[in-house]
Amino acid sequence: MKAVVQDEYGAPEVLSLREIDPPVAGDDELLIRVHAAGLDQGVWHVMAGMPYMVRLMGFGVRAPKTAVRGTEVAGVVEAAGRNVTRFAPGDEVFGVGDGTFAEFTCAREAKLAPKPANATFEQAAAVPVSGATALQALRDTGRLRAGQRVLVIGAGGGVGSFAVQLAKAFGAEVTGVCSEAKADFVTSLGADAVIDYTRDDFADSPERYDLIVDTAGNRSLADLRRALAAKGALAIVGGEWGNRWTGGFGRQILRAPALSLFVGQRLRPVMAQDRSSDLELLRRYIEAGDVTPAVDRTYPLSEVPAAIRHLRSGDVRGKLVITLGDG
Repeated sequence: MKAVVQDEYGAPEVLSLREIDPPVAGDDELLIRVHAAGLDQGVWHVMAGMPYMVRLMGFGVRAPKTAVRGTEVAGVVEAAGRNVTRFAPGDEVFGVGDGTFAEFTCAREAKLAPKPANATFEQAAAVPVSGATALQALRDTGRLRAGQRVLVIGAGGGVGSFAVQLAKAFGAEVTGVCSEAKADFVTSLGADAVIDYTRDDFADSPERYDLIVDTAGNRSLADLRRALAAKGALAIVGGEWGNRWTGGFGRQILRAPALSLFVGQRLRPVMAQDRSSDLELLRRYIEAGDVTPAVDRTYPLSEVPAAIRHLRSGDVRGKLVITLGDG
């Protein structure tokens, strides 16, 4: 099968399209013919091996343990392991797989759900990691309730675009932070207000929010706390700044929880889990029309390096998706 493979950490140029043996599904897995695969920032971190802490988290110290990149998938079941009970060959599914930038991938049954009936494969592939992260940031970390005020930083990106729509579905009042170029896009997602960070600083505003979802990772905890209500919650999703050793992990994993012990605000990292129950909930939101996956652009499998460079430019509205079959 064709797959995007890397032998060493580095820039997108370390990726190459090769012919490799297809994977074999285990007892609790399904073999999926990939129609589309979503691209998220985690793919870049594993590809680059940056920050270095990523390598110590089980991805390989000197070189990637898993050669094929990609985790989000939408496709058709080719074969099912003997312990699989919810799916059969021919079923259309979406979820999290192991090396999805390939013609075939394997995924655990517990990380899959039926593809939303009203979504294309490309739209469904944009959901599993980014959609579930947004859902868990709002519901689990933020404990969001109807009527509360939410600030989504990075509202025009992958996680942010889902967070805006899901927060509105929860009955919240939503303000999105993005660049001027993405303001109309964020408004189209349902945001009640938009702050252009190039012109206005939310931390200097008198507005206070019950929940801040920070997907950008480039503001200090002090700045974020200034915009947070006295008993508000901060949900930190990843981090794209910091040193090459720990990146944003120090702020997210260490400093925020420690500071929470001494203040009335809850400052927590979002450690998203891959769960079929959350995928089922997201599927229902999509089929009900409350959430529409925002796909900025699709790339063929041969152009994954270009897609990653586009992702890192910061210009993407919603998600980028790699396509391998009819959507």
